[in-house]
Amino acid sequence: MLQAGIVGLPNVGKSTLFNALTRTRKAESANYPFCTIDPNVGVVQVPDTRLEPLQEIAKTDNVIPAAIEFVDIAGLVEGASKGEGLGNKFLANIREVDAIVHVVRCFVDDDIIHNMGSIDPLRDIEVINTELILADMSSLESQKEKAVKKARGGDKAASENIALIDRLIPHLDSNKPAITLDINEDDKPVLKRLCLLSAKPVLYACNVAEEDLANPLKNEFVSQVEHYAKEHHGAAGTCIISASVESELIDFDTTEATEYLESLGVNDSGVSLLIRATYELLGLASYFTAGVQEVRAWTFKKGMKAPECAGVIHTDFQSGFIKAEIVSYTDLTAAGSIAGAREAGKYRLEGKDYEFKDGDVALFRFNN
Repeated sequence: MLQAGIVGLPNVGKSTLFNALTRTRKAESANYPFCTIDPNVGVVQVPDTRLEPLQEIAKTDNVIPAAIEFVDIAGLVEGASKGEGLGNKFLANIREVDAIVHVVRCFVDDDIIHNMGSIDPLRDIEVINTELILADMSSLESQKEKAVKKARGGDKAASENIALIDRLIPHLDSNKPAITLDINEDDKPVLKRLCLLSAKPVLYACNVAEEDLANPLKNEFVSQVEHYAKEHHGAAGTCIISASVESELIDFDTTEATEYLESLGVNDSGVSLLIRATYELLGLASYFTAGVQEVRAWTFKKGMKAPECAGVIHTDFQSGFIKAEIVSYTDLTAAGSIAGAREAGKYRLEGKDYEFKDGDVALFRFNN
């Protein structure tokens, strides 16, 4: 299962957000730096409005959503790349995740300490980005030294590494993360094996006060972060959350949560929006199986072909793959039933070269 790491400076709301995402009180949340030391890991269901209509069509009581993992990582401080604070531990934890949800404090509260003395989200973002870049530069220098020795012996992968490292170092030295380097398809696997922190996709989560939820763009800090995300560092975008509000929703049932959010002028939980945005950030999509036993959302990487998607269910499905019987969610729900979709000719057989699409409803044919 792919993981997204929740990162940020101390006291920006990371652990509070993690607790809201996982609907637990698993992560300690306190008004002092480094209250999180060892990372907390939680499996989070991906909200999907398509599951309920599919449940009605399949006439089943069992519904299983897709899921991803979030990791609550200790707060970083300036100088982390040189071991300040929990720097080395923090950077090692980031190296293990597949994407970064960067929580940025966009609220003023004198009762909650900011370790840098003031609220300045762009400064905070740059502190973390700089530390990731500095750590990457150090890593590349070490990797190049080892690669040069291997390349002399004719190691092709080592030569490829050196060629890309020689492009990356000046790019990073200009304070640009690795993810913004212009590379071709052949370079992508090379970049991946260099394991760079600043090559990971990033989503900025603007943590706002309760009163800002209804109209977050009135908050000047949010506007600054949104502009920054568009113009700098290859970020995937921004998401608005109020960790304090979300922490209150943990103990509410669905009806109570909906009423509370409506009283604040919003229709959906910021956590739900963040989970879906993170799912997209990780390059993931969902296909469905729908029958009387269960309706289930299966997670696949965008671009995967039919046999690989079959293998998500079981390796035997992939090795013995024959065909996939496919209908789109839109066509199935428009028809109102599986029988109706078949009568309308909306079901089709797809072979090994078919690239699955988000929302496909599938039935696999395979050899045992």
